[in-house]
Amino acid sequence: MKNLKHKENFRSGFIAIIGAPNAGKSTLLNKILGQKISITSKKPQTTRDRILGVIERPFSQIIFLDTPGIHKTKSLLNKKIVTKALLAVNDVDAIVLMIDLSSKDIESEKIIINQLTKNKIPVILALNKIDLIKKNDILFFIEKYSCIFNFKYIVPICAKKGTQIPELLTEIEKCIPLGQRLFPKDTLTDMSEKFIAGEMVREKVFRFTGMEIPYSIAVTIDSFKEKKELIIIHACIHVDRNSQKGIVIGKNGKMLKKIGIQARKDIQRMTGTKILLKLFVRVTKNWSRNEKNLKEFGY
Repeated sequence: MKNLKHKENFRSGFIAIIGAPNAGKSTLLNKILGQKISITSKKPQTTRDRILGVIERPFSQIIFLDTPGIHKTKSLLNKKIVTKALLAVNDVDAIVLMIDLSSKDIESEKIIINQLTKNKIPVILALNKIDLIKKNDILFFIEKYSCIFNFKYIVPICAKKGTQIPELLTEIEKCIPLGQRLFPKDTLTDMSEKFIAGEMVREKVFRFTGMEIPYSIAVTIDSFKEKKELIIIHACIHVDRNSQKGIVIGKNGKMLKKIGIQARKDIQRMTGTKILLKLFVRVTKNWSRNEKNLKEFGY
């Protein structure tokens, strides 16, 4: 009888996490899952693809879609990235809008709110980084955003520390419909290890190189072979110009070695298998402005 009641009350559904660049979307997803599948850095537009993560709860299965930051842009690459983010909100049961209270992006917020008014999907507002503002200001922001849009719920959180994440999940659960789980019980993501490995290499380039480099790089996995207790990965870091190749490689190859060591640690942690990672740097001139190259690299 208990199992039957559990089955009748079970909920499952899709939740899109949206927001401006650097709002903390990927940090939130990784914290909820308890494992890193979505890359993060302090530089905007780290996430370029829709990343799916699944969390199993006693009475629900929630499927999250981590999306790229939505912002005003003119570049071909960023237009494609923003389009992916906007498309992600069309077929979900609810939306979590994340806003960074410590560094607000007013222009991006206007674009997002305008988009949200076009559909009737429930929207939960997650006011992120409450640890970086005065406690007395939290109520002010709740009241402010209540007047801007008819949010289903407003939850102040700190994604990095996990503050009020259980409360956020409780409100999210209320927004998804009754129904059976949509993925097998032990599913964490639908992204392949090969894809995540490429993302982890790209994350290290974002973290370790100067501001101009990350937006001119793409990473492709040219080979991903499993041999007994070893995975051999050949990854290529594509840059726009010859000068950038030297920066990514670094003096005596030190930068590329640093990128490789740190990426290998993350990939090894994810797979639970020993990793042999070989990195190459290739100049693909103006790839971020070339339609053919963008398609080739998955954008």
